[in-house]
Amino acid sequence: MAEQTTSSIVISAPASAVMEVIADFESYPVWATGVRTAEVTEAGTGGRARAVFFALDVSPIKDEYTLVYDWDGDRAVTWTLAEGKMLKALDGAYILEERGDGTTQVTYRLALDVSIPLIGMLKRKGEKILIDTALKGLKKRVESL
Repeated sequence: MAEQTTSSIVISAPASAVMEVIADFESYPVWATGVRTAEVTEAGTGGRARAVFFALDVSPIKDEYTLVYDWDGDRAVTWTLAEGKMLKALDGAYILEERGDGTTQVTYRLALDVSIPLIGMLKRKGEKILIDTALKGLKKRVESL
């Protein structure tokens, strides 16, 4: 994976509940800021998606793209870009670690590359915005269920 941005958050739920929300792509437009569409295009094993089409509009990123997922139970999920218009690369992961007190630490790693030139600082800022927005939305969604 290329240079990446990482952030973590603690969610008051077991890893299985967190991963259930992460795997429920059809609900992303409800809670994930900027996600206009999330549609499973290829089923995977264990009832979880293998490929998902997204329409995203979160400044500075506006694109339609497809991600391919690899699941490791309720411990981790990684993804890579299969196809995008503006995005050239979008590699990421959610790593879940139960803390033994009913909470789960969720670490989000993300590396992106776009077809238009962006200085590194702007690219990192875009990654940080995407990560922080996703983690806060995920926490709110999981803890509200």
